[in-house]
This record gives sequence, C-alpha cells and structure tokens, in this order.
Amino acid sequence: MPHVVTVFLRHGGRVLLARRSEAVGTYQGRWAGVSGYVEGDPADAERDARRELAEEVGVREADADLVRAGAPLPVSDGGREWTVHPFLFDAGSRDVDTNEELAAVEWVHPTAIRKRETVPGLWAAYRRVAPAVETVAGDETHGSAWVSLRALEVLRDAAAEADSRDAVASVARRLRDARPTMAAVENRVNRVMAESDSEPESVRRRAEAAIDDAAEADDAAAACAAELVGERGYDRLATLSRSGTVLAALEATEAADAAVLVAESRPGGEGVGVAERLARDGRDVTLTTDAALPGLVMAGEAAAVLLGADAVLASGGVVNKVGSLPVALAAARAGVPVFAVCARDKVRGDDRFVGENAGELYDGEAAIGTENPIFEVVPADPLSGVVTESGVLDADGVEAVAAEHAALAAWDD
Repeated sequence: MPHVVTVFLRHGGRVLLARRSEAVGTYQGRWAGVSGYVEGDPADAERDARRELAEEVGVREADADLVRAGAPLPVSDGGREWTVHPFLFDAGSRDVDTNEELAAVEWVHPTAIRKRETVPGLWAAYRRVAPAVETVAGDETHGSAWVSLRALEVLRDAAAEADSRDAVASVARRLRDARPTMAAVENRVNRVMAESDSEPESVRRRAEAAIDDAAEADDAAAACAAELVGERGYDRLATLSRSGTVLAALEATEAADAAVLVAESRPGGEGVGVAERLARDGRDVTLTTDAALPGLVMAGEAAAVLLGADAVLASGGVVNKVGSLPVALAAARAGVPVFAVCARDKVRGDDRFVGENAGELYDGEAAIGTENPIFEVVPADPLSGVVTESGVLDADGVEAVAAEHAALAAWDD
C-alpha cells in the first residue's frame, strides 16, 4: 500500500488549498493540500512533507514551522488504497511559488474542504491535525493571541460538524473556560456566540469572520507599537516572555534600529526563542536573566519596556508572565516608559485574575510549601498605556472597552 503526505499550510487561521493540474497522474482538477508520495521510511514522512512544500509551493524549512503530525489515515477509493500522513505547518507569510503540478491555489478556511470537490479523505486528514480544545487548554509555548486564534478555529470546525445549537454551545463553553488567564480566548469566543444565533451554520460563518478580524487586529496592534517606537525614537527596548504581538512590533520596520534586551522568562524560557528570532533577523539583541532585567533597566539599558498581555483588567492593570511586575516598577522608578502591547480583545470585562502554577519547586522530604506562579498583575500606575490596534488606551479607554466585553458574556445567560 503506497504512503503519501498531505500538508496543510496555515497562516492566520486559513490554510492553503491547491487544485491539482493536468500534469499529475491522479485526481486532476480536484482540491488537495500540498501532497506527494513518501519516498523513504513512512516513520520519517516529515522529510517528504518538507520536500513537497519546497517543490510545489516554494516554502523552505525556514519559512514554516511544524505544528503537528497527525496519525496516518487509511484511504480507499474505487479499489485504490493508500495511507495518508497528514501534517500541519504554520507559514510565516502567504507568499507561495507554485510548480506545474498545481493549477491554482487559494488561502481558505478549512471548512471550505467540505464544500469542494477534493481528493478522497481530505477533511478527515485535516481533522487529524486540526486544533482541539485540548490544544487551547494545554499550550505552554505561545502567547494568548496565538492561543485565541486556535480557540476560534476549534469553534469554527466544531460548528461545521455540529447538528445542534447545544453541541456548539457546549464546545464554546469549554473553550471559554479553557484558559481563564487569557482574556482574548474568552472575549473572542463570547463575541462569536453573541453575534450569531447559536445555530451551527451561523456560528461557523461568524467564527470565520472573527478569525480574519483577530489576525488583522493583532497585526495592527503590533504596527501601532512599532510606529510609537519609531516616532519617539526609542533606541533601546526591553521585553520578556513570548508575546507574538510584541515580537511582531520589534520585527517591524519602525523598530528595526533599536537594540533589544530580552529576559529568558522562567520557567518556560520563552524569551530565549524571542532572542534567537531577533538575532536571526540581524537585530542587536542581548539575552539576560529575569532577575537581572529590572536592574539593567534602572541602569539605563532600556529607553522603553514593551510587555505583552495575557489580559488587561477593567481597572487598567495588565496580567502577564511573572517577572513583568519588578521590571515595570524598576522602569517607573527610573522614568522609563512601560507599554503593554495587545489587541483590544485582551481587555477583560472585569478585574478577575486566576493564577496558574508551573509546578513544584521542591521535591525533598521537608514540609515546605511552594509557590511558582506563571502570571502576575502589573497595576495601572507604572504603565504608560496599552497599545492596541486603535491606538494607545489610557485608563478611561480600557474601562470603555471592558464594558463592551462584559456585555458579550450575556449569550450564555
């Protein structure tokens, strides 16, 4: 039985579908992922997946990150049988360079697969690599902007398959409650449900629109932050943890000449990946410890501090990775501005804060309690503002957005 790879290339919640040309031997004119035969050991099919990405759409290894390899899927059609190895990659952009095997390509929501003439088993293959509620609940690597997009994808896909309002609402509740520290997850799920009639088809359409809106909002917030850095001439920046929105701001043109000081961000070490990414782009970047960052900011090593935000409280405080509070307090004492950078959807409708613990610090035999929180609250006082897609919000602006988001939760009353 032959083995093939099917690659779903994702960017901003959409995936790349390709229509097979007359140059291929099977299923001409049908839509598929990026696909091809496994030429070596099926256990090492990722190599074939990356080869097909490079050959068919010009996406090299540095241009796409592997998200998930799904369990192999047996497929049969008209007496033909083969095994599909599905893969999901996140692409850095939607730029592709197709070869003669593809007649056309489109970036679409995966739910479009269900309405097109595709190669056999394409939707089943996608579902084996698609995000799930567990993806949202268990992710310990990405920031809340990324996680909230995955939550919307789960809701979209569930609505496409659901046969009742109750089934959709059940998934929405599980997603809403999956990450209590991440306001964007709750707000974005609530908005979809509040602005639809809760019928599966209505939820699917609204979730698709929300995914596109969310991706644009995150990019716009990053652009606003980059513009602010450029206009104010901040030539030395400090940050910690891994905020996708802050990282995008640092990579943007307006901030290209600024040196960046990055804290490693324990216990997960997300800051290390941020420093590596900036260094690969040719940026002047220095990695330091969480404990050292406040002192370095006070010593004049940063002209401004950019923080991500897992949530912005209605009172103006910001929930972010542990280590944010001492940096913000040190910066305020030294007269260094501190900005949180995030989309408006991270503003909570209240001041609720639910902490998360990273695990045990001590495994000895003594009766010692431990506290190892992942998140903490930076109060509004040391913050210079919250940079969003609609500009810099002060305390009154945050309060107004919070009232809007509080109203969205009424869908589940």
